[in-house]
Amino acid sequence: MADRIRVLVAKPGLDGHDRGAKVVASALRDAGMEVIYTGLHQTPEMIVNAAVQEDVDVVAMSILSGAHMTMFPRVLELLREKGADDVVLTGGGIIPKEDMETLEGQGVDRLFGPGTDTRDIAAYIREAVAKKRGGR
Repeated sequence: MADRIRVLVAKPGLDGHDRGAKVVASALRDAGMEVIYTGLHQTPEMIVNAAVQEDVDVVAMSILSGAHMTMFPRVLELLREKGADDVVLTGGGIIPKEDMETLEGQGVDRLFGPGTDTRDIAAYIREAVAKKRGGR
């Protein structure tokens, strides 16, 4: 199924709390997306290599450690270096609103905070992927 959205859910860094990432992964599967979960303690390089190898449409990172201002820009940089700048880079966690705005200004796609309805995340991903695919 070529048009099925492929999402890599990643948990970068040393943070060991992955319940939210697993909830989002499950919700995206329920929404009809193909989801690959990388597991805990991923480096940006591991995440981008997996994204390229799996030919995903979306990288969704969960960050609760406070490292969002390091991890998101590094993953974005590596995606661009690998020529995968058409991949939607989204995510969520404990991220202050002003940091979300800064990251989005750098090219990271929409970020979500705790308590976001997973249907809203799925709807955003569908819309963002359709836009990057040229409206298909």
